[in-house]
Amino acid sequence: MKIMITGVAGFIGSTLAIRLLERGDTVYGIDNMNDYYSVALKQARLARVAKHANFTFQKLDIAERAGMAGLFQENRFDAVMHLAAQAGVRYSLANPHAYVDANLVGFVNLLEGCRHSKIGHLVFASSSSVYGANTKLPFS
Repeated sequence: MKIMITGVAGFIGSTLAIRLLERGDTVYGIDNMNDYYSVALKQARLARVAKHANFTFQKLDIAERAGMAGLFQENRFDAVMHLAAQAGVRYSLANPHAYVDANLVGFVNLLEGCRHSKIGHLVFASSSSVYGANTKLPFS
């Protein structure tokens, strides 16, 4: 299978990419490599994944409509694993546009690419924040 992974330089994305590559899949990974946290750490993760012959990386922000449309036009993916997101609830208050661009605009661009390319499988995961176990309100 040819699988696209968004957010491939993140911990979950890079780990997933290695597992899929070891399984024999072809992986096309994208990430915008922003500086929300250490770019050097992201580069180190990519270096581990890049050791695999069936891995391709493209630096691309999912909020870039033309770039995303081009990606889907130039490639035929069997599945998409969407892990890219702008994390951090507090960060969203200080940088609402970064949050909206990545998590709303980017997600729509990805959905449209999948729809127009007739992608059969899309997995969307968000691990930014999980609420529910805290009994103290408001959540902290």
